[in-house]
Amino acid sequence: MVDYDYDIGVIGGGAAGLTVTSGAAQLGAKTLLIEKKERLGGDCLHFGCVPSKTLIKTANVYHMMKHAEKYGLPTVQVPPIDFKKVSDRIKSVIEGIQAHDSAERFCRLGAKVEFGRPVFSDEHSVQLNGKTVSARNWVIATGSSPFIPPVKGLDETGYITNKELFYLDRLPKSMVIIGGGPIGSEMGQAFNRLGTKVYVVNQGDQILGKEDKDMADTVKKVMESEGVAFYLNASIEAARDLGSEKEVVITDKEGKSVILKVETIMVAAGRTPNIGQMGLEHIGIKVSRFGIDVDKRLRTNHKHIYAAGDVNGGYLFTHAAGYEGGIVVSNAVFRFPRSTDYTYLPWCTYTDPELASIGMNEKTAESKGIEYSIIVEEFKNNDRSLAEGEKIGKIKMLLDEKEKPIGVQIVGPHAGDLVCEWVAVLNGKVKLSTLAAAVHPYPTIGEINKKVAGTFFTPKIFSDKIKKGLKFFFNLKGRACGLESDKE
Repeated sequence: MVDYDYDIGVIGGGAAGLTVTSGAAQLGAKTLLIEKKERLGGDCLHFGCVPSKTLIKTANVYHMMKHAEKYGLPTVQVPPIDFKKVSDRIKSVIEGIQAHDSAERFCRLGAKVEFGRPVFSDEHSVQLNGKTVSARNWVIATGSSPFIPPVKGLDETGYITNKELFYLDRLPKSMVIIGGGPIGSEMGQAFNRLGTKVYVVNQGDQILGKEDKDMADTVKKVMESEGVAFYLNASIEAARDLGSEKEVVITDKEGKSVILKVETIMVAAGRTPNIGQMGLEHIGIKVSRFGIDVDKRLRTNHKHIYAAGDVNGGYLFTHAAGYEGGIVVSNAVFRFPRSTDYTYLPWCTYTDPELASIGMNEKTAESKGIEYSIIVEEFKNNDRSLAEGEKIGKIKMLLDEKEKPIGVQIVGPHAGDLVCEWVAVLNGKVKLSTLAAAVHPYPTIGEINKKVAGTFFTPKIFSDKIKKGLKFFFNLKGRACGLESDKE
């Protein structure tokens, strides 16, 4: 039996890697975590989820200050922001969370943390900082990086991505955002609210391309009303540095050439897996343009090597990476076969209004040839939503031909929190009748979940057949008020 240095080696200190490291070490496996950067936490902590949501909160508060009269308050003349102070707040939030992702914490859990760039020398060993380190199992959790489209002159002109966005010294006066996905949409709205003139250029015919168009368009209309300009079905032809500003040439949906002159170009055109410079080719790890190929147990073609998180090209969410980390622990440490199941994986885009999804939407149901029906409830009919001045948005529930829920989409206030109830309902196979009968506190926005379930039963409970039956058995007299033509 080969005596390896470690039971399990983890490459990458982001969400997936930290989950595996924490779980494996606490279960008694001799664990090594390798991170190429100087600090743990990955993109989510330093360049993604944490700084973006911190910035979004700041932008939302500033937006509310500028629209105080909406809430019956005096009109306020709000001065321009100092982005350096905004950036400092972002850094302070990151530092607060960094303590939970420190090397010292993982050492206390029993894991060894090394910093450097590992390169596989064989299927069980890597070269790290001039030495050879071996492990029985390896986990590749190196994440992803911004994809940079091949636009003529873009490199020479200069651009930023999410890696630089939160650490700017001052607020750009104007910005072109290449890409209308979650990052482009969230940051487009946030920077627009802070005072930047924002142009979003997207190749597709809608923003948030994975979502149903009616839901994505609700977000787009709000952003447009706030001043964000969109160019959809458009392509970027070239970029040029003019000195004091940058020029971006696009072809719009009508085939016309449009020139945009801005201070900053931000690229948010998707992600690419971090699979280079690790020597994967030396050991024959199979990869595609999406990432490292894995099976449902997240094993590569070498069954003792796993790939979790963005690097496998699946669902590029922090919570998906954490979930996959747990799958790896089950398979590699417990030796208990466990497969991934993304049927009810939720996600949320944190624009205002937020857009959250779980299960199938209309796009995915149609692509799979599944017949479905829809139940919709609008936020304008929710009392708490009206009290808070939130009238835009809706919840949409999809039912299959057996009238079982197969997906829910929510666009509206606190959609990301509201979808959490559906995580329990759908994963726990809770009946819609149970949700409809459950008592929710009043007034809460969460009542909309109960309402959409109740709406499904309304035509069944109050049907003419039921009313006739009750009248027959209990001699009910019928309506007490209404037009004569309505009476039986």
